[in-house]
Amino acid sequence: MSKKRILSGMRPTGKLHLGHLFGVLENWKKLQDEYECFFMAADWHALMSEYENPQSLRDNIIDNAADWLSCGISPDKSHIFIQSRVKEHLELHMIFSILTPLGWLERCPTYKEQLREITNRNLSTYGFLGYPVLQAADILLYKADCVPVGEDQLAHLELTREIGRRFNGLYKKEIFADPKAILSEASRLLGIDGRKMSKSYDNAIAISDEPQAIRKKVQSMFTDPRRIKLSDPGHPEKC
Repeated sequence: MSKKRILSGMRPTGKLHLGHLFGVLENWKKLQDEYECFFMAADWHALMSEYENPQSLRDNIIDNAADWLSCGISPDKSHIFIQSRVKEHLELHMIFSILTPLGWLERCPTYKEQLREITNRNLSTYGFLGYPVLQAADILLYKADCVPVGEDQLAHLELTREIGRRFNGLYKKEIFADPKAILSEASRLLGIDGRKMSKSYDNAIAISDEPQAIRKKVQSMFTDPRRIKLSDPGHPEKC
C-alpha cells in the first residue's frame, strides 16, 4: 500500500531557532517515516514580508536546509525542494487567484490579526492578502492527503478545500481532493526574555549558534521577576 502524502514548508526569513526544532522539525522527523513527505523552502511566501531584501532569502535557504539535515530530515526519506524552482506553483496560483472571491481572503482571521500586529512592514499588498491562495496552490499541486498545521492555520486549510471544491465545481471534474489536517502542537518554548521564542523579538537561541553564543544568551535569561537588582536575594522557588 502506498503511503499517504504530506506537504509542509518553512519561510526562509531568518535563522531557525529552538522553537522551530521542537515545534516543527521534530514533528517532520517522525512524519517522514510514516508518510511520503514533501518539505519545501517557501521562498515565494517569504517575499510577502521580505520583498525589499530578496538576497537574504538566498542565504537563508542554504542555512535553513543545513539545519533541516542536521536535525534529521533525510533526503533519502523525504522530497526537499525550493518552492520557486517549481514553476507550477505560480501557474496554479494564477488560476486559483482568478476564481477565488475576494471576500474569502478578507475574512481570514490570520490576515486581520497580522494587519493589527505587524506594524514595522507595509502589508497593504496583494501578496499579503493573497497568501492563502498561494498556500492552496502549494498543497493541491502535490495532491497532499494531509497537512501538518497548528490550530491557527485551520482556517487557511479550510480555505484551501473551498478553493479546490470551487475549481472542481466550475470545471465539473474531481481534480482536487480535500486535504486533511494533522494537528501539531505549537511550540511553547520561551525566549530568553520570557516571551514566546521568535526571531521577530530577537530573543531566540538559533539551532546553528556556537556554544559560546548559547552560553551568553542563557546567562542573560530573565528568570526571577522579583529580583530587580543584582544585589537582591533570589527566589528560586518562584523562577
